[in-house]
Amino acid sequence: MASYSQGCLILVGILVTLSLPYSHAFWGNENKIQTAVFVSPKFVLGPGSVENRFYYNVDFPKGHIAVKSFDAEVIDEAGNPIPLHETYLHHWVFIRYYVRKGVEISEFDNPRKFNESDYISGRNSGICQNLGQFFGLGSETRKTSTHVPNPYGIEVGNPAEIPSGFEEQWMLNVHAIDTRGAEDKLGCTECRCDLYNITVDEYGRPLRPDYKGGLLCCYDHTQCKVKHGFKAVRRTLYLRYTVKWVDMDRSVLPVKIYIFDITDSWKRSRSSTGIIAEHECKVEYDIESCDATGMGDDGCIDTRRISLDMPFGGYLIYGVAHQHSGGTGSALYREDGQLMCSSLPTYGEGEEPGNEAGYIVGMTTCYPKPGTVEISKGETLILESNYSRIRHHTGVMGLFYILVADKLPKPMQALHTVVQTQDSIMVVTILWAAVALIGVVAVMAVAVHYRLKREGEDGYEAIGM
Repeated sequence: MASYSQGCLILVGILVTLSLPYSHAFWGNENKIQTAVFVSPKFVLGPGSVENRFYYNVDFPKGHIAVKSFDAEVIDEAGNPIPLHETYLHHWVFIRYYVRKGVEISEFDNPRKFNESDYISGRNSGICQNLGQFFGLGSETRKTSTHVPNPYGIEVGNPAEIPSGFEEQWMLNVHAIDTRGAEDKLGCTECRCDLYNITVDEYGRPLRPDYKGGLLCCYDHTQCKVKHGFKAVRRTLYLRYTVKWVDMDRSVLPVKIYIFDITDSWKRSRSSTGIIAEHECKVEYDIESCDATGMGDDGCIDTRRISLDMPFGGYLIYGVAHQHSGGTGSALYREDGQLMCSSLPTYGEGEEPGNEAGYIVGMTTCYPKPGTVEISKGETLILESNYSRIRHHTGVMGLFYILVADKLPKPMQALHTVVQTQDSIMVVTILWAAVALIGVVAVMAVAVHYRLKREGEDGYEAIGM
């Protein structure tokens, strides 16, 4: 009977495998996850100094692949992680572009000096023209999940999408601020103009009188105020980034990247279509303190909401927000108020990297069960961003990243349907194996039956029956 039971267990295992969706059943065999760790070009920071450089043609996995996760952190020359209270990682982003073959772009080049015909943007699918990155986070990078669940992946390197005569490359932007010895660490990370003694932007244009802080005041090589007499060595740092991916094939369903911005000034009109050209995303905004505006009925929380008509449709697979210190969370709703996805900050409580007190060290993510959250083309969604108003904040952000799939994985069809699919060879092989096993189990069962019957008859004879 033991042999009979083992055979049944094997049969059940095969039948369970056959009952899984095809992409899930064979994912482990066909798509081995690969991992590569890269480091950015070096950047050197001293107390109060700022790095905001754009590096072109940086290292990135080659080929037609599906990215499964993308993580990063700032390290020193020895590979040690650097805490946020020493070097604040304002943001890092990776942007895809295409360059004409034969045109050399080095890490430190600026494509503006090249002919427009030699350089093509390969931005994401989002509605904000100036938020074209594929990957990117900020201080929260160490404890924010970027994993893309099976059978999905972020498709890159597709030969069919690369313009003829061009090749795909990647640009990295790192914005880091050294706050060692700073008079006001939070003020430096929020790029307050008075702490940087800045009145013009990086192109020499005067700032608006009401512009108190933000990206225009902490551009590359600016200097935030440090305590009188403070001394510390300049040090060489890098952004270390880890990419996980699988080779792209038909078992992988591609997802598209969309980024929403709470400062998007788009307004619905009779002629609006929701296309990129209609959206003006300012990226950053300020938060007035309760002392300046009065407590009111909001509990000292600044809540902003915008409505956006979706120029696309699909299934929500992943979502996460990007906020700065003071953020209390962000969410995406349907027009009727139904929550689709929320993302809340995690604040550090210590000194070590990944747990720095007072800083956002992680953002929660949402992974809806595939198929449960569908976005319809033309549907109106509500984006909400919340910040504490206990103190004044400058240059905060309220971005929301989502991954959307055009379709869901198809479950295995009935036997006669499966055999007719393009994948019939593999499926038929497994089915034949199952049939063969059933035959073996049947033979074993018959043998056991007759053996038990014979042993029973012998027992009866022994006791004279």
